[in-house]
Amino acid sequence: MTAPSRPQTRTLHPLVAAFVRFVVCGGGVGLASSGVLVLLNDRIPMVVANALVTVVSTVIATELHGRVSFRSGRKGWRVHLQSGVTVAVSYAFTTGALFCLYSVRSEPSALVEQTVYLSASALAGIGRFMVLRVVVFAERTTAGETAHGRASMAMAA
Repeated sequence: MTAPSRPQTRTLHPLVAAFVRFVVCGGGVGLASSGVLVLLNDRIPMVVANALVTVVSTVIATELHGRVSFRSGRKGWRVHLQSGVTVAVSYAFTTGALFCLYSVRSEPSALVEQTVYLSASALAGIGRFMVLRVVVFAERTTAGETAHGRASMAMAA
């Protein structure tokens, strides 16, 4: 008799899993931010509300991305500053895309405008994911660990 075979379960590639967590965390914070803006709309000027919500949501999203998306132990103001720079670059990219659209079409339809904005946002999000993963939340090795790793590699060869 043979033992019953277990069905094989497929696990996501770690990079894909991290990206899915990144999208869920970032999307969740984005939706919550949108709700907060609606609640603040009648209480304070929209420009002030938007600035406040942007700062708070960036801090919250950075914490979530560090802990959940990338499962990194890196913390502190440097991480928040680096993440904030990625948000600023993303903002500049999406704004630039809309300026390009308006230079080609002075009055685009809402569908075209949203298509350009959402496409630019998706590209900016992918770029932000890569920078956060490779630069901001990458695990750092100390000089001793690097030297030890090289010595181990040399001995193994």
